[in-house]
Amino acid sequence: MKDYFKILAIPVMLFVFTACKDIKSTATTDEVTISVKKDHFLSGGLAEPISIVSRELSDGSTADCFKIVVTSTPTDHEMGPWCPDNISDDASAGGIWLEDGKVYDVDGTFVKNLSTFYDDETWMMYDNETGAITKTSSKQECEDAANPNVGEEYENFCVECLPSYLGEITHTYYIPVTPKKAAKPYAFSNGPGGGPPPGGGPDDGHERPGPPPNGGPEGPDRPDGGSTMPSDRGLAFNGVIFNAPAPVDNILGAYTIAPFDDAGGHINLNAGYHYHAATGVSKKIEQSDNHAAMIGYAFDGYGIFGNTNAEGKSYEDLDESRGHYDEVRGYHYHVDKAGNNNFIDGLRGEYAL
Repeated sequence: MKDYFKILAIPVMLFVFTACKDIKSTATTDEVTISVKKDHFLSGGLAEPISIVSRELSDGSTADCFKIVVTSTPTDHEMGPWCPDNISDDASAGGIWLEDGKVYDVDGTFVKNLSTFYDDETWMMYDNETGAITKTSSKQECEDAANPNVGEEYENFCVECLPSYLGEITHTYYIPVTPKKAAKPYAFSNGPGGGPPPGGGPDDGHERPGPPPNGGPEGPDRPDGGSTMPSDRGLAFNGVIFNAPAPVDNILGAYTIAPFDDAGGHINLNAGYHYHAATGVSKKIEQSDNHAAMIGYAFDGYGIFGNTNAEGKSYEDLDESRGHYDEVRGYHYHVDKAGNNNFIDGLRGEYAL
């Protein structure tokens, strides 16, 4: 009789374990879910007060969402500089460049040594007699040189678009008031820069990519991979967008560079000012437990935090979207290293359409 009960118990135990496993794999809720706090956004970057509207989400459901209309102009830091004037200029005269996971100061020496940096003698972006750096100097030149099909006349130009070139720009974004975990995460594509996935790339050398394929200019609301998924990653607290990776292949393929300022941003005439890297300059909310500071929200409503904690250590338990969960912040993201030209790799929650 004892043996009978032992045999009977085996399938029962298997059922219990299987049932628990199934429940865990299909769960779409977290114990702690933190709603978006609209007061985190700086009023100076808003074109109108934040309001709540009903919007359809990516899973077909309907939810309350914050309608956030921004000016794409930071009020918590200056924009620029980007291109230095002369090869004798120090780092204060220029911005930064992102390559192979590293951040480089775009000072005069960097521009002077581009041919060495990329091991290509075609690079020559300055006057050999005066040291003056060749760069765009008007709105028209900015528009022409930033075109993905830029002509040879802009070869060896440092491209910078100034705030004075912009008219009145506003962009409207919708973020769920309370994040809703998706059944499966949504993954961003690796574009528009091409090349290896963010965080990858060759460990030696700085090879210049070949001619870029035809493609549209970067912008704030372009669908990702032809889907309804936004290509932009989220919003900083100052209302500036966390943009998709910069199209570095296009830029370098035309023998140009388009530096970012020390905050990781630059200007596109359509998108306005936007970020391609988180460098710790924009508003951040420090955490009391040495956790990385919060810097904004992703478009699914989950918080975005810095790359490293208060001790300078990066997080090693992140999922495929660059997120993880804790009982203080709920599910949240950590941005990639600034040098990787990337923020997060996907959205773990449903986003507004």
